[in-house]
Amino acid sequence: MSVPTIIKDLLERGVHFGHLSKHWDPKMKKFIFGKKKNLYIIDLQKTAEKLEEAKDFVRKVALKGGCILFVATKKHFKDTIEKLASSCGMPYLVERWIGGFLTNFVTVNSRIKKYIQLKEKKEKGELDNLPTKELLRLNREIDKMHRNYRGVIFLDKLPDCVYIVDTKREDAAVKEAKKLNIPIVAIVDTDSDPDIIDYPIPGNDDAIKSVGFITSCIVEAINQGLEEGGYKKKDTNIEEVKDSPMQDEGTKQ
Repeated sequence: MSVPTIIKDLLERGVHFGHLSKHWDPKMKKFIFGKKKNLYIIDLQKTAEKLEEAKDFVRKVALKGGCILFVATKKHFKDTIEKLASSCGMPYLVERWIGGFLTNFVTVNSRIKKYIQLKEKKEKGELDNLPTKELLRLNREIDKMHRNYRGVIFLDKLPDCVYIVDTKREDAAVKEAKKLNIPIVAIVDTDSDPDIIDYPIPGNDDAIKSVGFITSCIVEAINQGLEEGGYKKKDTNIEEVKDSPMQDEGTKQ
């Protein structure tokens, strides 16, 4: 994709809209084109350059058979990120960040395995003979575990990279990844610190069209790497997610 074309695509999806000037991180100055009606405008030339760097990195990770964890817990991104991550066979967390998911992965992984075991027992009818109260309790536990773990059931080791939407909201994920030296690719808006991100992509992290487009570019690069490396996409083993139209539900503050 040529630079003029990608900039046009970014512009059409509102990637250039930052936050109000009173909500900004001075370290983002190098990625800001200007200001319009107290709203910072992101330099899409730099966004395009950083997006290409991020795409090249995730392609190389996938080329080696690496795993990229998608993290985006804003409610209006849930369906979009779940579908896009699944389309390249990568794990995702879209409900909430689970404390210690990276730094205490062994314990979290044991919970994931417990969920898989309970789910299998339920599907085989092995829980049907339990007392009513115990069955209700287990069903509630399975439902809760499904919400939290459905996107990471095949993740049996730490990811090789984390892709994050909104680094301020996902601050805990950023801190855990940094602590373990796991590379981070992330969309960084004008209110975020780009210096703590290995591969920052300056852009609007509130609107679905913006996030959806940038994420789809990342997914395309991952799929390219998998194909070049001769790897098959992992089956996420989840129910088919409903198609979510990319409408703008995010708001700037």
